[in-house]
Amino acid sequence: MYLSTQSELEGFCELISSSKVLAVDTEFLRERTYYPKLCLVQVAAGDAIAAVDPIAIEDLSPLAELLADPTVTKVIHACSQDIEVLLDGMGCACAPVFDTQLAAAFLGMRQQVSYGSLVEAYCGVRLPKAESLTDWSRRPLDPEQLAYAEDDVRYLPGIYERMMGELVERDRLSWVLPEMAALCDVSRARREPREAYRRLKRASSLTRRQLAVAREACAWREETAARRDVPRKWVVSDEVVVEVCKRAPTSLDRLRRIRGTDQLGERDARELLEAVQRGLSCPADECPRASRHARPTAEAEGVVDLMYAVLRLVSERSGVATQLIATRDDLLDFLQDRESSPLAASWRWELAGRTLSRLLAGEVGLTVKGGRIEFL
Repeated sequence: MYLSTQSELEGFCELISSSKVLAVDTEFLRERTYYPKLCLVQVAAGDAIAAVDPIAIEDLSPLAELLADPTVTKVIHACSQDIEVLLDGMGCACAPVFDTQLAAAFLGMRQQVSYGSLVEAYCGVRLPKAESLTDWSRRPLDPEQLAYAEDDVRYLPGIYERMMGELVERDRLSWVLPEMAALCDVSRARREPREAYRRLKRASSLTRRQLAVAREACAWREETAARRDVPRKWVVSDEVVVEVCKRAPTSLDRLRRIRGTDQLGERDARELLEAVQRGLSCPADECPRASRHARPTAEAEGVVDLMYAVLRLVSERSGVATQLIATRDDLLDFLQDRESSPLAASWRWELAGRTLSRLLAGEVGLTVKGGRIEFL
């Protein structure tokens, strides 16, 4: 069903109102805007599938109520962007969510498996890719576009049922649900301008004082981009922001010496200089702490390499994706400060932390048998 009127939407929402599981997907554009433009919402409840047109329908509250209902599980593949788009486009905090991409990483598939690969693995269906670059804001939508869009939710209810059965059978549901709760936390989708510097590319190369400048500069850029509804890089690029933080110019002339600042109008340039000055004036004890690790010694690097070999062996045997269990930074954290590491608690300790602890204590070793790494 293609729903383009208020009455059609209300009728569909009434039809699926008793469903406890809804498959959801969105189509949106954001190449030329700060806020994503919601163009389509696909919903499936059992055999009932609809593509809801938020451009044609002004009041989406009947659907928003269902998506926000805490008694209804929303099944979404790779949910983070969809949660952000639904929050922006419908004012809807979509929860609780079951993310099939995350669940797949606990069930023997790679961590960021595509939706197409998941459908092929679970349903034996190979989905077409012809509409992957569609401009979803253009109207009318043709039958091929709508069929493509509806396919994005058509198979999710069945996949969800099978995944739930597998997770229960392997006694992993208690591992997955907290991870999903953290991943689907809508607070992650809300934009806090003074936290934007944490997403700045190459921020790890900055000192604490330079990070204080980055915090102010990125907050200014975020607020400016949001006010104009343009991509933040259209205001000023990450590369230019990093260079501004390193040089900390205090005059318009010195700012203009940085390549890439020529796109800034005079008002923007002066506002950026004011942001730099706020960062330079920040008390030392209030400067952000760098999140990067101190460069490990060669000996520590060797130990982390051995730990990673153990981690990959644990991943292979358990079917849980390696990067989901731990990254190399997590392993270094475990080596340097075991008690504060994520590997020291919950399912990660049970699955890998205990074995890594025994490795570091000299109680576990590795060998090669038949061309494969095995525990001694």
